[in-house]
Amino acid sequence: MKELTKLEEEVMQVIWKVGKGFANEIVAAFPEPKPAYNTVLTVVRILEKKGFVGYEVYCKAHQYYPLVSKEDYSKQLLTGVVKNYFNNSFRNLISAFADGKNLTLNDLEELKELINE
Repeated sequence: MKELTKLEEEVMQVIWKVGKGFANEIVAAFPEPKPAYNTVLTVVRILEKKGFVGYEVYCKAHQYYPLVSKEDYSKQLLTGVVKNYFNNSFRNLISAFADGKNLTLNDLEELKELINE
């Protein structure tokens, strides 16, 4: 699975939120200031070529939907970050957060419970 650019990821976030929608519905789901309709449509077509988005045709209109789940993309992205920045070690990732005092004791307990499951 390919990594998305920042703009592609922003559009995918909206598509994941909408679930299924025509281009105007996707644009409408963006927060203000909304991107241009043509910009969104161009990015959606790129996402289609990359295999992230599919569509159904209704007359001349296309209704777009995600082919890749947000969860699957998130896992793949996190795995890439761990590989590229933390020597392929989730322990090193967690240590980086713990050393930076970003994790509370409650967070650590929750992580421990997840590991035990």
